[in-house]
Amino acid sequence: MADVLETPPAMEPAGIGASAPAPGVGDAPAAGPRKAALLFIFFTALMDVIALGIMIPVLPNLVKQFAGGDTALAAQYTLGFAVTWGTMQFFCGPIMGMLSDRFGRRPVLLISIFGLGVDYLFMALAPTLAWLFVGRVINGVTSASFSTANAYVADITPPKDRAKAFGMMGAAFGVGFIVGPAIGGALGSINLRFPFYLSAGLALCNWLYGFFVLPESLPAALRTPALNWKRANPIAAFGFLLERRSLLKLEAIYALFQLAHNVFPSIFVLYVGYRFHWGPFASAMMLFATGLLSILVQTMVVGRVVKAVGERGALLIGLASAVLAFATYGLAPTQDWFFIGIPLGALSALIGPGIQSLMSRRVPANEQGRLQGVNSAFMGLCSIVGPIIYLSTLAFAVRQDPVLHQPGIPLIISALFCAAALGLSILWAKPVADAEPSPAAP
Repeated sequence: MADVLETPPAMEPAGIGASAPAPGVGDAPAAGPRKAALLFIFFTALMDVIALGIMIPVLPNLVKQFAGGDTALAAQYTLGFAVTWGTMQFFCGPIMGMLSDRFGRRPVLLISIFGLGVDYLFMALAPTLAWLFVGRVINGVTSASFSTANAYVADITPPKDRAKAFGMMGAAFGVGFIVGPAIGGALGSINLRFPFYLSAGLALCNWLYGFFVLPESLPAALRTPALNWKRANPIAAFGFLLERRSLLKLEAIYALFQLAHNVFPSIFVLYVGYRFHWGPFASAMMLFATGLLSILVQTMVVGRVVKAVGERGALLIGLASAVLAFATYGLAPTQDWFFIGIPLGALSALIGPGIQSLMSRRVPANEQGRLQGVNSAFMGLCSIVGPIIYLSTLAFAVRQDPVLHQPGIPLIISALFCAAALGLSILWAKPVADAEPSPAAP
């Protein structure tokens, strides 16, 4: 049940300009076990994101119910919940990564998935707003397991195929955020507690499946020999980057992309409602269309683009498309012009797989967990900072619209973040040989 995936004695070179990795680093397991494990991780991410998405349309309404129907108060509480969730991601991502490097990916994933299931039950039964808040704290901690899932993908996938594999993980997120809210909205219209019970059931079924099926991906010989709790914090995560300057540069690009990406969940509904007078249905259809196109790019385009132009090329194409898409969204004088940005925005799905693959090549097997933990910390930080930037600038733009005539300022800011990331990628996102095994430091 928990056997380590077998690895072949050798592997083909990582790509143009890259030397063959040392044995045991980045080796791919045998094709059969690797594909089975990758499918499990895909479905793990899919079920977890569906469970998370199910709560999106109902959690604010449940908070509003606890707030006595006061919309303004419910909005304040919901913002507090979102910031708390991001803060937990920021602090717990490095811890999860370190634990997975020490004890393996399997136990960390299983404990996290089980914790999510229990947490959804906790929130389903929460009798007060305070209990619901505790549930969101726990959810933020256990959701940091997504970084471990990415480390698992890096373990079982040859470097030349990682961008495609990370694209599949991105597709799982896209499908989850399309299917989950639809299910949550349907069940929530019957009873606001039902979606939480379904989320708990999905998570616990996922845990059972993983308990009996999922093998370990990180051999004991490649794990760190002891825990060093001084490294289990965001400050130490920055130290991890400072020790690897090329990785620090890629992380800066990744953070700029994450900041830009936060514009949609932060202000999209408010922006299109103000600019084009779209109601909830039109907004939902737009999100559905963009999500579907993103999934198609991640599943059908990423692998082909990386094969043709490499991971760096995919990253540059994705960032250039994102610049044009966000600028189009922000400057569009009519909704017809706004629609032009949709296919451009879909190509931005090349960014995540491209940069994740480039980053994973710079880190040996026994530090993939730390890398993904650092990424999770930055995602949490951006999910805190992003809404503050975009909501405040949208409020300013709307108040000044009679003079400026530019309510799309938040989207222009996100385009500038992507433009900065594109410029830095041209300078810094260079292909490298796969990392050599690092001494297993305590």
